[in-house]
Amino acid sequence: MKNRLTWALSLLLILAALALSLVAGPSLPEQMATHWNARGQADGFSSRPTAMLLMPALMAGITLLLLVVPQIDPLKANIQLFRADYNLLIVLMNLFLLYIHVLTVLWGLGMRFDMNRAIPPAFGLLFYFLGVLLGKARRNYMIGIRTPWTLASDAVWEKTHRLGGRLFKISGVLALAGVVFPAYTYLFVLLPVLAAAIWLLIYSYILYRREEKGA
Repeated sequence: MKNRLTWALSLLLILAALALSLVAGPSLPEQMATHWNARGQADGFSSRPTAMLLMPALMAGITLLLLVVPQIDPLKANIQLFRADYNLLIVLMNLFLLYIHVLTVLWGLGMRFDMNRAIPPAFGLLFYFLGVLLGKARRNYMIGIRTPWTLASDAVWEKTHRLGGRLFKISGVLALAGVVFPAYTYLFVLLPVLAAAIWLLIYSYILYRREEKGA
């Protein structure tokens, strides 16, 4: 995906979130649910203005940050090697946040549904594509599995990200189990990713030590 298209699509998604807030705003309660517990019950609330503006502002902030990152990284030439996939991630991130915003607004309008079933598909798609991106990422200081050992060695970076790509894809698939077992959504969404992150940290260190010994 080219940079201009990324800017355009991201802007459209941000405007869509803002338009939804403006249109639905008059019909929404003064206090809106913005957090749900492991049972799918609303347990966190924000004022209507905060709930309506937070997500569009978050989308705009994340978009600007992610679009600036490739320009300031000392290894930005490497980022250009997977820039199309990185740009697609920016758009998917905005889609993810817009989806959460839509769910929040629908809940505020009085619609009741199982949030624990609604959330997993979004996380599953996001995690799976992160796996795709990790598999293509080249060494840089801002994007990917950045440990002292992956940053010190191209070989360690490539092997760690190859495994990381597989693990995040698996995490994305496992997240979908939350649709079938909504009582365990938090476990299916969080535990696989957390376990993958911890193992990749350890794995990159092991690879680096082996590389040192073989040098």
